[in-house]
Amino acid sequence: MENLNDDEDVNRTWENIKENIKTSAKESLGLHELKQYKPWFDEECFGFLDQRKRAKMQWIQDPNQSNVDNLNNVRREVSRHFRDKKKAYLRAEIEELESNSKIQNIRDLYRGINYFKKGHQPRCNIVKDEKGDLVADSHIIVARWRNYFSQLFNVHGVKDVGQAEIHTAELVPEPSVSEVELAIDKLKSHTSPGIDQIPAELIKTGGRTIFLEIHKLIASIWKKEKLPEEWKESIILPIHKKGKLVYLVGFIIRTSFVCQKHTCPSPY
Repeated sequence: MENLNDDEDVNRTWENIKENIKTSAKESLGLHELKQYKPWFDEECFGFLDQRKRAKMQWIQDPNQSNVDNLNNVRREVSRHFRDKKKAYLRAEIEELESNSKIQNIRDLYRGINYFKKGHQPRCNIVKDEKGDLVADSHIIVARWRNYFSQLFNVHGVKDVGQAEIHTAELVPEPSVSEVELAIDKLKSHTSPGIDQIPAELIKTGGRTIFLEIHKLIASIWKKEKLPEEWKESIILPIHKKGKLVYLVGFIIRTSFVCQKHTCPSPY
């Protein structure tokens, strides 16, 4: 961080800050492995699958009674092993829920309860077009979302704003270090990261060094009046509401610490 140059392009500066945060987090915390659909399915289970495949191949090559009996025995043994593995996993999960309940770990308790209630949820990308017909083709779905947000975010009637309202702007001073530090401190924890894949906790626990470098970046943005390109991108999240599995729209827009230099009365 100490080698960052204030005169660099804002995109390059942000990339340096982002990579420093992610590299430090990876070295000190490591990476979190995503849970499988069947977390209890381990290497021993794969070994039983291979054993069943070999027994089936023997039966296919030589379908005599001995190989038939052997295949049936192997199938029963594999099924019994899978049931025992699943029961042991469920028993451990229930014991963990009980432990979280006793120590008042409410967050992990409800997370585990929701996992058991929901189970595996298959993803559905079907949406409705302007006529109300269901659309499943990926290219048509992308075009549908594009048209929807184009109509949603393109505001018409801006020309009707009076000239007197436009010329009432006042200069706002450059954000200070304390303002940036306060904004970082107010970031919500346990929220999904944006495109940069940096959770708020990493920035909040980064210390004074992170705060100062982010303030330098914001000051550079303030003077150059230019945002990093990544800060202009958004993540669109289709959120299913009650009723039929047709998506209503929810979205997360990556917010920056930068305010506008001038404050003008809203035309809306």
